[in-house]
Amino acid sequence: MKLTAEVLKITAGGKRIAIISEETANSLGVHSSDRIRIIHGSQEMIAITNIATHFPRNRIGFYEEISNTFGLKGDETVIVEHAELPESIVHVRGKVSGERLREKEIKTIVEDVVERHLSEVEIAAFLTALNIYGLSMGENEALSKAMVQTGKTLDFGQTPILDKHSIGGIPGDKTSLLVVPIIAAAGFTIPKTSSRAVTSPAGTADRFETLCPVKLSIPEIKRVVEKTNGCLVWGGALDLAPADDLFIQVEYPLGIDPLLLPSILSKKKAIGATHIIIDIPTGRGAKIKDLAEAYTLASDFVDLGKRLQMNIQCALTYGEQPLGRAVGPALEAREALSTIMGNGPDDLKEKAITLAGMIFEMVGVKNGHEKAQNILQSGKAEKKLREIIKEQGGTPEVKPEEIHVGDKIASINATKSGRVLWISTESIARIAKAAGAPKAKGAGVILAKKLGENVKKDSVLLEIYAERNNKLKTALELAKKLQPIILSKKIRDQILLDKIPEKFSTEKTFMLER
Repeated sequence: MKLTAEVLKITAGGKRIAIISEETANSLGVHSSDRIRIIHGSQEMIAITNIATHFPRNRIGFYEEISNTFGLKGDETVIVEHAELPESIVHVRGKVSGERLREKEIKTIVEDVVERHLSEVEIAAFLTALNIYGLSMGENEALSKAMVQTGKTLDFGQTPILDKHSIGGIPGDKTSLLVVPIIAAAGFTIPKTSSRAVTSPAGTADRFETLCPVKLSIPEIKRVVEKTNGCLVWGGALDLAPADDLFIQVEYPLGIDPLLLPSILSKKKAIGATHIIIDIPTGRGAKIKDLAEAYTLASDFVDLGKRLQMNIQCALTYGEQPLGRAVGPALEAREALSTIMGNGPDDLKEKAITLAGMIFEMVGVKNGHEKAQNILQSGKAEKKLREIIKEQGGTPEVKPEEIHVGDKIASINATKSGRVLWISTESIARIAKAAGAPKAKGAGVILAKKLGENVKKDSVLLEIYAERNNKLKTALELAKKLQPIILSKKIRDQILLDKIPEKFSTEKTFMLER
């Protein structure tokens, strides 16, 4: 069927969607979310249909994802046909039924995800099934390989290629900004590709972007690494394991993460990493709550790494409170820069040295912790960080106080004296995000007090930074409501953290024992 193209001049978030009228849809024999094949000259593409009631008859509307690919300006004639369901739908349905998928079936699904042949509903069904039934190690391996094969890869022409990754879960974890220059200063290659924040107040790319550009091309990354041994860049612009980015777009609103292992290791495999430290923060405030769960996850990482010909070692680290005192992109960059210059909080310094030391020992360096400590204390790590900043297009002489942070500031003060018994990492993250982080780079939270520290009445517990007054007000109200820092003075206070509900009702309630 021949239709006239109408360019809509808006994007669909990367999705290939075409709009047609209900009458046109009936003529084609398609329903909303069915697939159509669009042919323009020698080019063709599969798109998902969206039926609009008042859309003009015999016309087809294209978002920029399609019109740019075809080079359409508007009013060109295109041929539109009903497209059959892709084979991968059969395999998605199999997983929904609880079947274990084979490597070929998984590869077909991943290829169709990358080619945009599957709708968000179908991808959501696949991910939900994975979340319910879990993945065998064979399925994890197949997904990792398929995600690498359907994207670009980096080859630095040498080994070893070192890397470090945190599974996340605690705010303020800016260790990569220290670990990368420590490793690179020792002469090892560590091309660190990082994500932007999805659910946290800051990702590594968000933090480092306050110091220099992080959206580099593959040739630019190779140039930076050739000159400095390391880099800190955003991986989203590189088309490395692109299926993972598409899966994340669906996982986020669903609040599930069934692809944790293949998501991480496919990206590491794509950059050619051979030796990787996986940081698993563990504790009540972290994503991984207890050591039993952490040991199981660590074992799975090591197993999958062997299958992908990568050396993996996992660090189970303390996750009961935010790392350092700063939470939010610019505030964390300030703290990381201050730490690498010889100041900064001890917990951040020690974690960075520990992780870097583990990486050194993975490649045969003796006394790795001592070597990492010497590189940090000698100023070699700071020098290397400034080299990386320069090569990525930033100002190498930047001082911590020159990094712009929000000028709208408010504090939460203690209503009594005591000692910090508990800090809710989830609440701290929510407050920082309410203040505008990570999109507002200068927004976030500074913790004036941390676990075990003594507090006097009316002293500052935390400071909130924002770039806009309305954001500051929202974050402040949320902080007062959540009360993320709990103090104790007596043993009785340590036992009772809270009362739920706050006031006890004597009315009869229905109770069901299980």
